[in-house]
Amino acid sequence: MSLSNSIAEMIMALLESEDGYAEIQRNELAQSLGCVPSQINYVISSRFTPEQGYIVESRRGGGGYIRISRIKLDRDATLMHVINNVGMSLDEKSCRANILNLAGQRLLDGVSAKIMLAATSDICLRGALRKNRDEIRAAMFKQMLLAVI
Repeated sequence: MSLSNSIAEMIMALLESEDGYAEIQRNELAQSLGCVPSQINYVISSRFTPEQGYIVESRRGGGGYIRISRIKLDRDATLMHVINNVGMSLDEKSCRANILNLAGQRLLDGVSAKIMLAATSDICLRGALRKNRDEIRAAMFKQMLLAVI
């Protein structure tokens, strides 16, 4: 298992055991895992993003900490939150992360998630000009979410 996966699993375990949030001290966690603090930063910035359903807060200083919380809203509010935060453009990676997060939270069923992943893929949008794909993907994604509300 890679170090990044180990860090992510440790944070996920804290999230599950601590009522939906994890409060960590970056230096202490890095020391316990035998890595540098920047590796902790990398994992947090790549795997615990708003698109994936997390809020990350940090406090600097002597006793500084990083607090990671899972966003908790009811189904329709969560879907509207995603729709309102997508904007006018959405790349394939971010769209995929949003869909998988919603499916992981059981806000989308498996069939709907698979259809959305296929419809918003670059393969499906290959007929569109590259410069327009992200705008088309954002519009399609938002309309599909509105359809399931």
